[in-house]
Amino acid sequence: MTAAQRDSREMVAALPPIVVLIGGPSAEHDVSIVSGTAIADALVERGARLRTVLIDLDGRWWWLPAGHRRGELPPPAYDDPVALGAEGPLTVGAALDRLAAQRPAPVVFIALHGPFGEDGTVQALLEAAGVAYTGAGVAASAIGMDKSRFKRLAQALGLPVVEWRDVTAARWSADRAGVLVELEAFAAGLGDREAALMVKPAHLGSSVGMSIAHRAAERPAALDEAFRYDSLALVERYLVRPRELEVSVLGNDPAHIEEFGPGEVLSGREFYDYVAKYTPGLSETMIRAELDPRQRGLILKYARDAYRAAGVEGFARVDFLMAGDRIYLSEINTIPGFTPISLFPRLPGASGLTFADVCLRVVELALERHAGRRAGRLRSADLPRGKSA
Repeated sequence: MTAAQRDSREMVAALPPIVVLIGGPSAEHDVSIVSGTAIADALVERGARLRTVLIDLDGRWWWLPAGHRRGELPPPAYDDPVALGAEGPLTVGAALDRLAAQRPAPVVFIALHGPFGEDGTVQALLEAAGVAYTGAGVAASAIGMDKSRFKRLAQALGLPVVEWRDVTAARWSADRAGVLVELEAFAAGLGDREAALMVKPAHLGSSVGMSIAHRAAERPAALDEAFRYDSLALVERYLVRPRELEVSVLGNDPAHIEEFGPGEVLSGREFYDYVAKYTPGLSETMIRAELDPRQRGLILKYARDAYRAAGVEGFARVDFLMAGDRIYLSEINTIPGFTPISLFPRLPGASGLTFADVCLRVVELALERHAGRRAGRLRSADLPRGKSA
């Protein structure tokens, strides 16, 4: 073992216990299991004290056995936690009590994708319990998960976004004809009433529920598909075969964040949908996209601007679309994937960071942020209390 390896293991040994949350009650449950178990494996191999906690589709919490490794288990195997030897189920309240009572106090690595895990809900629960956790806080998580609000924020900052319209499920249910007329007018404003439109749920990731309405006649089915997963749909101008670029960002202090990339996704289908993302060998990724220096610098600037504006801490992936020479900010993902094909943990490799290094850096940033907030709360407690009238 080299001196650097010894130093690394000593640093990891000094960390508090880590609890990795996987699964969750969302359509991205299986993807989370792949991400979370990869994170757990990497941290254990570096010597971390760790437990993996599974949240099932009904929102119940299960403590997987100490030393649990997924190996070749497919994600559906986690539908039966008892067969895996898990302790549980615990309600949310009981699970939070267990985490808050644990000594030494743990840090929770949130590897949950989609609603509940990525939208500020579990972050708020952990905040209330006083438990340290990785990634963005409550407000930044909510902004990042809501594609419509994030677009409005980006637009207000002057960052380029693809034109879009919001459609609520309630409006669609009450007045389908009126919605379609409005979308026809939107498409006409883009230059063609029959223009292809991209339709997606506003609060979901992994391209779940997304589809292209190539013609006006396909728009109702595309909206129906989006509303299977969400109560709000985004309808965007469809960019034909744009380049899909991604930037990894790490950091708590807005003045000292690190950007890596951009990398590029080469989709094996018309767009980077769920099948293209998770079918082995169908799509390819490049950790360094071929761009001129001006384009690269502009994309990194937009990534910094978006990260800071949303108030993100810890880490995030910022996604872009490029049509011709035009660059569009697509979205920010505050809990990006850590799957074998995910670019987020691989992009820092250009600076010498391994997958495990990235996971450890995320944990360190969580502890740094938690210590700062705890110090702030203690200072607030020392303020003189006002007298009631």
